Amino acid sequence: MTGISTHVLDTSLGHPAGGVPVELALRTEDGWQVLGASATDSDGRVGDLPAVEAGSVVRLRFDTAAYFARTTEDPPFFPEVAIVLTVAPDQHHYHVPLLLNPFGYSVYRGS
Repeated sequence: MTGISTHVLDTSLGHPAGGVPVELALRTEDGWQVLGASATDSDGRVGDLPAVEAGSVVRLRFDTAAYFARTTEDPPFFPEVAIVLTVAPDQHHYHVPLLLNPFGYSVYRGS
């Protein structure tokens, strides 16, 4: 089994993005099966998502509209960010950071 963690940094404000809802889902033949959900803590981190099987294709979905509703008056350009990744058989953990601002985002495989 492979653990997945994430954190969200608001690059426009220069600090962690707390309170961002995050959902972890597994790709199945019938679509997406939600495995768990959480929200970023005050440090912008989520570490309590369920582990997944090696070889799985999973999706992290960030509800950025909920976050931006608290931080800006403008409607969000990206109301959600969905990151789809393949879990390699030899990995015990993945950390997937999201760098976010009102008009863009970047994601990478962290360590």
